[in-house]
Amino acid sequence: MIKFLFRQIFILISAAAFFPFQGVADTAATNDAQAWSKLPDILARIVPPAFPDRSFMITKYGAKGDGVTDCTEAFRQAIAACNEAGGGKVVVPAGVYLTGAIHLKSNVDLDVAKGATIRFSTDPRSYLPVVFTRYEGTEVMNYSPFIYALSQENIAITGEGTLDGQGHQAIWYSWKRIPDPSELVAMGDRGVPVAQRIFGEGHHLRPYFIQPTRCKDVLIQGVHIVDSPMWVITPLYCTNVTVEGVTVNADGPNTDGCDPDSCTDVLIKNCHFSDGDDCIAIKSGRDVDGRRVNIPSRNIVIQNCVFKDGHGGVTVGSETSGGVENVFAEDCQFNSPNLDIAMRFKTGMTRGGFIKNVYIRNCTVKSARTGIGITMKYSGTLNGHATPVIRDIDIRDCTFDRLSRQPISIEGFSDSVRITDVTIAHCIFPGAGARSIITNASRIHLTANQGGGLN
Repeated sequence: MIKFLFRQIFILISAAAFFPFQGVADTAATNDAQAWSKLPDILARIVPPAFPDRSFMITKYGAKGDGVTDCTEAFRQAIAACNEAGGGKVVVPAGVYLTGAIHLKSNVDLDVAKGATIRFSTDPRSYLPVVFTRYEGTEVMNYSPFIYALSQENIAITGEGTLDGQGHQAIWYSWKRIPDPSELVAMGDRGVPVAQRIFGEGHHLRPYFIQPTRCKDVLIQGVHIVDSPMWVITPLYCTNVTVEGVTVNADGPNTDGCDPDSCTDVLIKNCHFSDGDDCIAIKSGRDVDGRRVNIPSRNIVIQNCVFKDGHGGVTVGSETSGGVENVFAEDCQFNSPNLDIAMRFKTGMTRGGFIKNVYIRNCTVKSARTGIGITMKYSGTLNGHATPVIRDIDIRDCTFDRLSRQPISIEGFSDSVRITDVTIAHCIFPGAGARSIITNASRIHLTANQGGGLN
């Protein structure tokens, strides 16, 4: 009887949120303003690296832009020379340069000129020996990301050229359903030492495209990135990262556009994403292994980005075991009938961790399937006992023009594991179509919105 009464009271409170008490609206607006007032301090700490005025042409180290010659050694030598000289630009002039893994070093800017394409080998052996990385939130020794850096400072990838992963020409996508990822997660759950989690050759964990790891002062700017084998831009355990003016087009499986993973102070600005998975997905580790590492992602800023195809536009999760907090997104556009959920938050009972203090404003969703989706029942996370937290999410002054499914879907795990303290204010939703659904949630404030009915 008590549970029944509680549910009835909650339903009434949720329904009343369409016509909220003035005090609730004023408090939410005040909290939102206080949160956004912290943004200038965060942005002041995110400073792109600068480089000495030295240039190292890869063609002087044996590279040929004929699309056939293996330029791996030329990239290695040019980067080493630049680093040893105290830094500068490793310049990739116009042409097509075939290569295996590229490993950046401190004070090196890999400058890909207009008309230049770095085309990555389709041979998995080109990404050996294995390196330290994460695969979907679990630490592992695996194939090197195509462009990788470990414990470096002051690094960049810049220019108007193209990075081509050749995902559709390689065997990577055929590995999607082979059970190695489950084996790795089981190792993490058992606490197998990372040095013994050796995959790479003989296994089937796809490499990421770009992954600076344990790096400081990182810039990725201007380049066009296409046909990735897996997640595209995935800074891991990094601080002070700028991703600006980048265009990502990748329609293969799990080709997330930009996934800051357990990072602090990240700016993603003026970028265009069209992906086979989430466009931006903020992460912090998976399940037992993610909780062991226990490094959150925090102070993530997303500004003036465009989202086309993808599972989610601005996304948090599902790997949230270290926690995600202080996310700011503003002035973005979402526009594709193939965009599943414009603003997406996902976690579950194997993850633990938290999603909190997320603020989104002044965005336009021209077309998508669902406008706002928040769930604690993400697929594959239901059978666990690591209770996640989702709270303090504020979305306001956004317009949702065309949605083929629900305007809003908020789904806690159970009556006792609930999503709390979500404010959606002054947003415009379509007047017709499926109704919004809110279950297992408390203190959900829908304030002065238009359209977007509630079931």
